[in-house]
Amino acid sequence: MKLGIMVTTDRHLEQVRGITRAAIAKGHSVRIFATDEGTKLLADSQFSALSALPGVSMSYCDHSAQPFGGRPAGLPEAIAQGSQFENAVMNSESDKVIVL
Repeated sequence: MKLGIMVTTDRHLEQVRGITRAAIAKGHSVRIFATDEGTKLLADSQFSALSALPGVSMSYCDHSAQPFGGRPAGLPEAIAQGSQFENAVMNSESDKVIVL
């Protein structure tokens, strides 16, 4: 199964981490897309570290991140800077999508 997680706020880091780890433990792939206030989590190493897990891909909306400082220094290159197009792709390619 392909799971999409759209992160729209910075309030659910532990839930994002837990759901992601549980899904990959079951052999599922996870695609995480951060937008709006969810882009604040890009500065948190616990969030960005998810991009290094096997079966996880991450991207974020650069336009949404601009009011919060844009791409943080040291953000892993594996986290793609993009637009709402990445959100559309995630929704199209995922079997299930969770919005937090």
